[in-house]
Amino acid sequence: MLAARVHSFGGPEVLRLEEVPWPHPDGDEVLIRVQASSVNGTDLGLRRGGGPISLVVRRPFTAGLDVAGEVVGLGPRVTAFDLGDRVYSLLGHSGGGAAEYVTVRQSRVALAPQGISPAEAAAVPLSGLTALQALRGGAQLHRRRGARVLVIGAAGGIGSFGVQLARHYGATVTGTARPEKHAFVRELGAEEVLDPGSVDFSGRTWDVIFDTPPALRFSQVRGALAPDGVYVSTRPFPTRPGDVRAMLGGAGPRFAGVQTRERSQDLAFLARLIEGGELRVPLDRAFPLEQIVGAHRYAESGEARGKVVVTV
Repeated sequence: MLAARVHSFGGPEVLRLEEVPWPHPDGDEVLIRVQASSVNGTDLGLRRGGGPISLVVRRPFTAGLDVAGEVVGLGPRVTAFDLGDRVYSLLGHSGGGAAEYVTVRQSRVALAPQGISPAEAAAVPLSGLTALQALRGGAQLHRRRGARVLVIGAAGGIGSFGVQLARHYGATVTGTARPEKHAFVRELGAEEVLDPGSVDFSGRTWDVIFDTPPALRFSQVRGALAPDGVYVSTRPFPTRPGDVRAMLGGAGPRFAGVQTRERSQDLAFLARLIEGGELRVPLDRAFPLEQIVGAHRYAESGEARGKVVVTV
């Protein structure tokens, strides 16, 4: 089968299309015929060799952390799915989505939302799960009706889901984005959109600041948080002593890092929101697998509004 492989870290040009052996489902694994995979910031970092995750990823590896497709094979202990089911999944940092077939444990898989394309379904898992687990888990936004939320990087993959999920939980949302993306962020549900460099962290307060790139430090934003406010970062662990103290709790604003989990029940929750019209999949552009180098270049350009997807 055909797969996009990374043998050495570097720019988009290190991605190679190669013939590799077919995977076979074992135990509680399902075999998915891949129809689409998306390009996330984590995909770009893994390809470049950036961050601690790259230290434990064995090369060569197949790109792609998200996948949507059809179940075409079942391990002997699979109980939740049948042949022909349309599904989507977050594969984890081992990747494998940018290929014709992939195996994944059933606990990481959910039925894909009805009424959307495989490309749209593939745009959801990593970004949607990260936003959901950050806002519902880290920020406890479902218990903060009417909260004021600031989403940093609101036009990106995680941010575009974050804006919508914050609105779902009844928040008033401010987003940051480049001027040419302001209209897009407003369409997602933000009441206000600010240029990234114009946010005044000394003159306003929010109940939740969701830092999706992540681009900020807790010490920068602590004064802009309400007394019981939360700074939620996609950096799962604090890197500064002040952030460590804030993560431990106590009085005053706190730090919460999100480490995205491959939970099928959370994917099912997102599917229900999509099917109910409460969550829009912000798909910017789809590239065929043969153009995955171009997909990575476009995702890295900063021009995308929402998600970039590779179709198979």
